[in-house]
Amino acid sequence: MYLEKINGPEDVKKLSVEQMEILADEMRDALMNKLSVCGGHCSSNLGIVELTIALHCVFSSPIDKIVFDVSHQSYSHKMLTGRNLSYLIPEEYDKVSGYTNPVESQHDIFNIGHTSTSLSLASGLVKARDLAGEQYNVIAVIGDGAIGGGEALEALSLASELKSNFIIVLNDNNMAISENCGGLYNNLEELRSSKGKSTFNMFKSFGLDYVYVHDGNNIQSLIETLNEVKDIGHPIVVHVSTKKGKGFKMAEDNSERWHARKPFDMTTGKDLVDRGVNYQMITYDYLLNKSKKDPRLAVVVSGTPSVLALNKDKREALGSHYVEVGVAEEHAVAMISGLAKNGARPVYAVYSSFVQRCYDQIAQDICINNSPATFLVFSASIYGNNDITHLGIFDIPMMSNIPNLVYMAPTCKEEYFAMLDWAISQEKYPVGIRVPCGQMILKEKDFSCDFSDVNKFEVVEKGKDVAIIGLGNFYAIAEKVSEILAKQGVNATLINPRFVTAIDEELLESLKAEHRLVVTIEDCVLNGGFGEKIARFYGDSDMKVKCYGYKKEFLDLFMPQEVLERNGITVENISNYILSKLK
Repeated sequence: MYLEKINGPEDVKKLSVEQMEILADEMRDALMNKLSVCGGHCSSNLGIVELTIALHCVFSSPIDKIVFDVSHQSYSHKMLTGRNLSYLIPEEYDKVSGYTNPVESQHDIFNIGHTSTSLSLASGLVKARDLAGEQYNVIAVIGDGAIGGGEALEALSLASELKSNFIIVLNDNNMAISENCGGLYNNLEELRSSKGKSTFNMFKSFGLDYVYVHDGNNIQSLIETLNEVKDIGHPIVVHVSTKKGKGFKMAEDNSERWHARKPFDMTTGKDLVDRGVNYQMITYDYLLNKSKKDPRLAVVVSGTPSVLALNKDKREALGSHYVEVGVAEEHAVAMISGLAKNGARPVYAVYSSFVQRCYDQIAQDICINNSPATFLVFSASIYGNNDITHLGIFDIPMMSNIPNLVYMAPTCKEEYFAMLDWAISQEKYPVGIRVPCGQMILKEKDFSCDFSDVNKFEVVEKGKDVAIIGLGNFYAIAEKVSEILAKQGVNATLINPRFVTAIDEELLESLKAEHRLVVTIEDCVLNGGFGEKIARFYGDSDMKVKCYGYKKEFLDLFMPQEVLERNGITVENISNYILSKLK
């Protein structure tokens, strides 16, 4: 076995091409064994194995610097840079993250999890190297899906001006998460079909040199080409055609489904954990039915159809109501502003982590223009993704402080759909909905579909001495705290604020009469968040306010319950705190 003896890139260089081909098979086996247990990104990593071997054979990392775009395809890179045991020994599986991470290895230059950033990051490395008068290779590895993103195109446009060694490796497997979309992919198809000889070459139009590798899973061809461009004195694009999902038939046949997986059965490909019905699924069903009744509905997604559990069949069912813009969140937001202004009913579904990629457009193109578009923000919770680059706990400070935007936080399925009905039908505000995350809560009661009295909180239970305000996902915690307090003879006022963007001043003022303490609980960072708005309101009064949320920090590979406990967000802790203060 070769993989268990690879302690670094220097060991790769010692192998013959035939031995590297055996190594590639071993790497795929290790990859699938681990993914079947832990889950992770599958198709993209299977397709890039030979290219990664060739990169480490030709170049000398970490002296030569390799930057992987998104870096969700860096598993092979990790295997070859001293982290092989984390793919061979089950007890070591959790020792590495799913993205490049400088804390893990000097071979990882950046912590990267968002798309289309590698060319800009690498161009900075190039310029710094040149300013220092040093000589080494800088290689940016980017996929065809990522190269269509705005930041990548901006960097591509300026790359030729660097006029020094800059190697852009385009890993082209003719697929993003789903199908690529956009005019530039016509040229990529033309380049592939002509084996790089087409007279129309967008990379050359940017002033870049260009070379094509037709069989990007052939180690010998890759090594030869990379040796040709090594130490080159100007920017060049190495266009490599690879097979996404290579080596695992189910992934080859359906690379979209196998882009990222939860733990699965290696033989059948079925998930080992049944996630049941989730908010993505029921939101899709709602929007599909809505599209049949309202021809103006537009469902916009930016490169992540999984945000609405949209497989190919579901996309086709939505037909012209479905708009995929690729990894272009900025464009998506500006586009929905145009849709809304021209009478359409746009709904933009996006993961919380990606909202930050389009902050300027939300403020400028949506909110200044007061365009009545709807944002559905998914995975906005500690129960969303648990890696440092995809955290869903920063959206409230971002979105709740933009004027004109109404940001809402439903507590259950029924309230969610009531808010969604209102958001799509009203024409006065841009509206965001913080889609519930985690276990689906059913209240089996009617909720008002009219939320036009914006920022009006709902008093669910009226009490005295203490008021508990539980926002969205964490309203359930507030309910449980209220129940415990009742058993101790304390009748708390229980409030569902519903709105995140502003406060119900009339209600908060009325609490002063019979309450001494207000407690807020939110599934987000505290700094700039919802609780601080409440505390600020009571700043010049005798009312005590305790805010529960998360410390401002970047979390990585965490267990949600540990984070909750560390921040005191448990029913027992909050109940004990309230009882101690009331005494």
